[in-house]
Amino acid sequence: MPDPTVPPTPPVPLDALLAREDLGLRRIAGPDGPGLVVHWVHTSEMADPYPYLLGGELLLSAGVHIPDGAGPGYFDAYASRIVAAGGAALGFGVAPVHDTVPDALVEACALHGLPLLEVPPRTTFSGVARAVWRLMAQARLAEL
Repeated sequence: MPDPTVPPTPPVPLDALLAREDLGLRRIAGPDGPGLVVHWVHTSEMADPYPYLLGGELLLSAGVHIPDGAGPGYFDAYASRIVAAGGAALGFGVAPVHDTVPDALVEACALHGLPLLEVPPRTTFSGVARAVWRLMAQARLAEL
């Protein structure tokens, strides 16, 4: 029986997603390099997404879960839980909730080695997911 935590398609290099000019994604923290890959895309506004992640996700969030006055400890715990769950990267949507990516989140992602991508207002989370699935399909076709 197939392992449900192992995706049936090839992973997508994070750099390939960042190269998509139509998305306008920008890495603002965390490591870079050709070895970073995404296996899934998941959207969550949970303060602790850990129980809902399989590992390898590009997790997308608009920061709805961030309480007013959240300090560095909140962001440190959030980033550490994503890393503990095996999350590949975090995409933070700018607008309508936050005008910018919170500085404390940038610092926490850098500290925990979690790639942090800024998702501009013009880019929908559905558009990011669609781009990942298209890149996966292209990689699968290349294997055949």
